[in-house]
Amino acid sequence: MNTNQNAPSSSNSPDEREESLIERSARMEAEAAKMQAAAEPSPDIKAEDPLAPEPPPSTDDTGAGADMRGVVGALQDELDKAKDQAMRALAEAENTRRRAAREREDATKYSIARFAKDLLDVSDNLRRALEAVPEDLLESEPRLKNLVDGIEATERTLLKAFDTHGIKKLEPLDEPFDPNFHEVMFEAPVPGKPAGTVMQVIETGYILHDRLLRPARVGISKDDGTQGGGNTPPHPGGHIDTQA
Repeated sequence: MNTNQNAPSSSNSPDEREESLIERSARMEAEAAKMQAAAEPSPDIKAEDPLAPEPPPSTDDTGAGADMRGVVGALQDELDKAKDQAMRALAEAENTRRRAAREREDATKYSIARFAKDLLDVSDNLRRALEAVPEDLLESEPRLKNLVDGIEATERTLLKAFDTHGIKKLEPLDEPFDPNFHEVMFEAPVPGKPAGTVMQVIETGYILHDRLLRPARVGISKDDGTQGGGNTPPHPGGHIDTQA
């Protein structure tokens, strides 16, 4: 009996060895392909750019969209409120600036008011001194005339200083009575003069720019009933309606 007939062959044939190498090569190629596919990103997944802006939130979710609209509305309300406050602050600052400028201008214009009031008595006394000198003495006494000339020059200088600083005289003779600038000392009927007309200036008044320093003390005419009172307008303060 031949013992070599049933024993397995100790070596493979050249065809079997060649087939084994082909299979191994194919297997290695498949594994390499799988590894490469795992390393590369899927074509459905896009590479993320870190500098790219975030996409807007999806509006498919009704609840999330409503919440976002609520947040935007709240932010818009806060922005409008901040704008309103800024505009109010700007307007207040402008009003403050204008008020400060007006107060500064008033302080400049009227800062001498108290000093000017004190000088009014000086002007009054100079005028009284000139009016107290009789005309006949001026002709007979040359030295007295020189004194009067000096007083008149002093008065002119004082009035010029008044004019330079905005101080004006009020001499409302034959003018309608104005309660804003005149003070009535007496009333008397005067033929030919309408009621409420200044007929005598007892004391001259003064104003500083447009502000009253001292009212002019005056006497005014009143209606004596012979001037056709229906056509004569009453002077200010001449009639007071007490039937309230």
